[in-house]
Amino acid sequence: MSSTAAGLLQVGLLIAALAVVYRPFGDYMARVYTVTGHTRFERAVYRMARVDPASEQRWGTYALGVLGFSFVGIVLLYVLQRVQSVLPFDFGRGDVGPGMAFNTAVSFVTNTNWQSYVPETVLGHAVQAVGLTVQNFVSAAVGMAVAVALVRGFVRHRTDRLGNFWVDLVRGTVRILLPVALVFAVVLVALGVVMSFEPGVTVDGHTVATAPVASQEVVKLLGTNGGGVLNANSAHPFENPSAWTNLVEVFLILVIPVCLTRTFGTLVGDRRQGGVLLGVMGALWTAMLAVIWVAEAHGLRPLEGKELRFGVPSSALFADSTTGTSTGAVNSLHDSYTGLGGGGTLLNMLFGEMTPGGVGTGLYSILVMAVIALFLAGLMVGRTPEYLGKKLGRREVTAAAVSVLAMPTVLLVGAGTAAILPGTREALTNSGPHGLSELLYAYASASNNNGSAFAGITVTSDWFQASLGVCMALGRFVPIVAVLCLAGSLAAQKKVPVTAGTLPTTGPLFGTLLGGSVVLVAALTFVPALALGPIAEALL
Repeated sequence: MSSTAAGLLQVGLLIAALAVVYRPFGDYMARVYTVTGHTRFERAVYRMARVDPASEQRWGTYALGVLGFSFVGIVLLYVLQRVQSVLPFDFGRGDVGPGMAFNTAVSFVTNTNWQSYVPETVLGHAVQAVGLTVQNFVSAAVGMAVAVALVRGFVRHRTDRLGNFWVDLVRGTVRILLPVALVFAVVLVALGVVMSFEPGVTVDGHTVATAPVASQEVVKLLGTNGGGVLNANSAHPFENPSAWTNLVEVFLILVIPVCLTRTFGTLVGDRRQGGVLLGVMGALWTAMLAVIWVAEAHGLRPLEGKELRFGVPSSALFADSTTGTSTGAVNSLHDSYTGLGGGGTLLNMLFGEMTPGGVGTGLYSILVMAVIALFLAGLMVGRTPEYLGKKLGRREVTAAAVSVLAMPTVLLVGAGTAAILPGTREALTNSGPHGLSELLYAYASASNNNGSAFAGITVTSDWFQASLGVCMALGRFVPIVAVLCLAGSLAAQKKVPVTAGTLPTTGPLFGTLLGGSVVLVAALTFVPALALGPIAEALL
């Protein structure tokens, strides 16, 4: 079988697997966030945290819960790294420096998982398991909670309540992420992924690092986190030993973002609404997969930076999925991709990572873009736009605009400032268009909470540790606050009836409008930068 046929077969199996779980898993997640009962374990958690699960919160209180919980997570993870030398399983690796500890703490709490260090030589198993893995779960649960709060804004009317952040956080962790992670951790172990608490194994006088990989590998993908316990990430045979594990890992990356569109349709009472969102996500994901695959298959050195056990098709599939979501895990070296192929992975992030986006973040990002698309349509016909029975006025469009513009602002300011600093040139392995692409990719990855990198840039200086950390924080929390403000404004409205002038949002016309808006916003914002980077490189 040719590599192309094998790649197409893998894509077909992936789509079939997602189709099988789409309905039951999507509906299950809808039930998780709507049932009124609490399990015994959940009630115990609420008692310890002194949370009343029956109470509901206004959007501002909900946002304060998200920000407060995340801030405490950053502080605790920072401290854990700074005192690593007194923790068990540190293997003599010592305390992590302040700049790196700050960057790593912000990275994992914001679901970015950008790693400016070599995991197997810097962090011990205690910090990896107690610090990073815990954040892999809860940061993903935060994203789902915010998405569900926005959906409630569309569903509810004449209320200022969006639910309870703490209940949504616990349910997302305990009822969705933990059970699925447990099952697939066993699957990965059965398929050959390593699970060991030893620091390494010695073979012919050489020590090869090991770790409890399977338990952390599964949630890094399921929660669209991406930070590997080994430096080579999912290109390492201990994390991703075969074509079958590669297929399972791509499935884990996509399953929650894809199925959340079904959850959305179920919650709003019209599953066609979720189907349109999925169609837009799928169309953009497929288009970018084709671009990356074709570009890499026809490059001068098509296998450069790729594992031979995966080849071009599986590498392109993984690269498209990891940058189309907020995962950032890699099974190949994106820095070795062609100008067009690497530009495809970069463009995936510049879309705002809604193809299909991260866990929770993909759903609320594309809903925000739907608000922008309907606003543009309203301008063309001179009518106040509506979506799901809610009018989109000045307050709603302003909140959506803030959410959409936060990432480009943070990215371009950060990358532009870095470009004029004298130390940046020494940090880049390459000059010219590819060097600019490395810089753009780093700040796009941080600002979009992706975490992957063109590895040709060295980011261990204080400037990069601090600036990328700030980009991660602003890129995560500014849109979240804007989204929750939008949800609160929508929930306070009364439901308006559908009229002859209402634009239908369940058909191909709206899907085309939404997909075109995603591409248009990215094009207008980033074409000048892309022209100087990957586009120029592709034309050389």
